[in-house]
Amino acid sequence: MDILYYYYLTRYKQIYTPFKNNFFLEDHQNFQVLSDFIDFLKQLGVREDPTDVGNFDISTNMCSNIQKDEVAIVMVPFPAQGHLNQLLQLSCLISSSYDLPVYYVGSAIHNRQARVRANALNPSDIAKIHFHDIPTPEFASPQPDFNALSKFPSQLQPSWDASMLLRESIASFLCDISSKARRVVVVHDSLMSCNVQDVSSLHNAESYIFNCISVFTLYCLISLSMGMPVQLEEELLKRLPSIEGALTDKIKNLGASQSPYMDIRSGDIHNTSKVIEGEFLDLLAQVASKQERKQWAIGPILPIKLDCVSNKNDICLEWLNKQPPRSVLYVSFGTTTSFSDREIKELAMGLEQSKQRFLWVLRDADRGDIFTGEARRLELPEGFEERVKGVGLVVREWAPQPEILAHSSTGGFMSHCGWNSCIESITMGVPIAAWPMHSDQPKNGFLVTEMLKIGLIVREWEKREELVSASTIENVVRKLMASEEGDAIRKRAEELGEAVRRSTEKGGNMSFGAPIAAWPIHSDQPRNSQLVTKYLKIGLIVRPWTRYDELVTSEIVENGVKTLMTSKEGDEMREKATSLSNAIKK
Repeated sequence: MDILYYYYLTRYKQIYTPFKNNFFLEDHQNFQVLSDFIDFLKQLGVREDPTDVGNFDISTNMCSNIQKDEVAIVMVPFPAQGHLNQLLQLSCLISSSYDLPVYYVGSAIHNRQARVRANALNPSDIAKIHFHDIPTPEFASPQPDFNALSKFPSQLQPSWDASMLLRESIASFLCDISSKARRVVVVHDSLMSCNVQDVSSLHNAESYIFNCISVFTLYCLISLSMGMPVQLEEELLKRLPSIEGALTDKIKNLGASQSPYMDIRSGDIHNTSKVIEGEFLDLLAQVASKQERKQWAIGPILPIKLDCVSNKNDICLEWLNKQPPRSVLYVSFGTTTSFSDREIKELAMGLEQSKQRFLWVLRDADRGDIFTGEARRLELPEGFEERVKGVGLVVREWAPQPEILAHSSTGGFMSHCGWNSCIESITMGVPIAAWPMHSDQPKNGFLVTEMLKIGLIVREWEKREELVSASTIENVVRKLMASEEGDAIRKRAEELGEAVRRSTEKGGNMSFGAPIAAWPIHSDQPRNSQLVTKYLKIGLIVRPWTRYDELVTSEIVENGVKTLMTSKEGDEMREKATSLSNAIKK
């Protein structure tokens, strides 16, 4: 739903200009990765002033005296499943891997929802998160309207409206945390900006927006808001889905209400990576302005290794274990899509007629409160499950999607193209049959099928109000799962997934156990070098930052190289770097 804020900008011709080129990295991208983000958070604990980016020294004594709560992280998600899930994944990653305290703040209902559906996360990691329940006004929780022409989940609007009234409670909580921690970092959904506006009144706090949409979608919308052409080939530009029909007026107004509170943030975090969206990260940087805001492309943040979670006896995984490699089409449309009886019938017939193996998660869309009210039971054609027995499995409960996508038997994913589902599928190397429903999904589907070329479109966005026939579904499934074209798409998806997974293992030299000869040049590099050499003790400094304007002689370089590579001191650094690398990989 982050698309709403950016839609508002395009609609009212306001200019969104959050980027500054002075944060460019050596590869000319101003988007830093997860390890940079975590290092930055840790360094906040030894920084007196959040605006101080000049020289400062991290002394050994200071580091040894840092308490656990020197930096406290507060997550404020928007109450929709895809948003709750992404910030919980980030919370677990930060808390478990980097030993920073993380507070997950929301209504009791939605905090509970996030926990009970986190079946791809390690329970011990979730246990480390401090869930803080905020009192929330009561709200209606109507059933989805499965016969509506628009697939937008309007039934969730009352819960979203109630979530706009949490400012006072969140401000009180932040004030309490601020009094106990040296630094407070608030990571919030763009649609919760109004609720965290009081961050600006706390002397030791700062906030960052977590964007739950693709950078491709973000780039397209910002370009339009600035009156700039979207940099795509002419033929692609002609086929780019419009925003028309993707949102309701009520949600547009909610997005618009966040605009006055956006400027307080210190930066933006994106759940993507250069491997997936490098081209569009570059294009986004080209529409930069002069505002000083840090940018991080930290994705994917989902667990890459799933052997630690407790779903091994899940019915989906047990069934997949019996299927041939790359033979199963996983069918799921997320938590906000509701199908009519006729649509379900056509989908069932299409899957059956395709003669391909499938695993279909058949559930109605969420209510605002998933714990109240009886869910509609979606009816299949008479005898369908018996006829497809052995070839297809229909599941009506919550399914462990990341593990299903990671399973060796899964060869395709028919999806609504929510960004969370897209990035999970991309990371696991699974091609997508794209069937977008609302919000940012049409552009995500375009990215997957037209730009990355790792999927096929089921239904063009311009035909969103038309019934998708069984024959159309049958043809798409066969093309993806049983054709040379599908094999080529699958190969590209697998290659991209492998590249993404490799990128998550990098995060800088520390991940590979190599000590560093630090030679900082600009921006945050002096602080990074202090962290590496004085705090972590896995490197040595070539030139102190206090002498940045002096020539580094060949003799200095020679001595640094010899110390690092051929001395006892260098061996000790190498041993520490290796130990740290092993800890990270665990």
